[in-house]
Amino acid sequence: MRLPSPVALVMVVRAAAGAGVRRCREPPAGSRMPAVRRSSASPQAVIAAKEPFSVELKAGRTYAWCSCGHSKRQPFCDGAHKTAAPGLSPLRFTPEEDARVWLCGCKRTRTPPYCDGTHKGEAVQGAPLLPRP
Repeated sequence: MRLPSPVALVMVVRAAAGAGVRRCREPPAGSRMPAVRRSSASPQAVIAAKEPFSVELKAGRTYAWCSCGHSKRQPFCDGAHKTAAPGLSPLRFTPEEDARVWLCGCKRTRTPPYCDGTHKGEAVQGAPLLPRP
C-alpha cells in the first residue's frame, strides 16, 4: 500500500477545516479568561538509593516495583505512594524465569524496573537523599 504524500495530507486537512471542523479562536478583545487553579504539581519520584538493588526473582511470581521512591521495603512497593505520591503507582511484573537481577533504586531508569546505569550520572549522584525515619 502506498502512503499519501505530505502535500496530499495537507490538502486533506485544509479541506476538512472548511467542512464543519471547529477551530480554536482567540478570545474577543477585552474578554477575561477565568483563572485556573491547579490542585498540585504532578507527582515526582524521589531517589530511594544511589545504587541498584540486587534481588532474586522467582519465575511466575508477580512483584510490585516501587516507582515513587517512598517505600520502606525498597525496591518493592509498600503502598507509601497512596499518601506520599498519589499520582504514581507501582510497576507490576512477572519474570518468566528464576534470576538474580538488579532493580533500579534511583527511579530514573529508562528500562523499569531494571537498572540501566542512570544512577551513575551526576543528576543522581549529586542529588540529596531524603532522610529515612
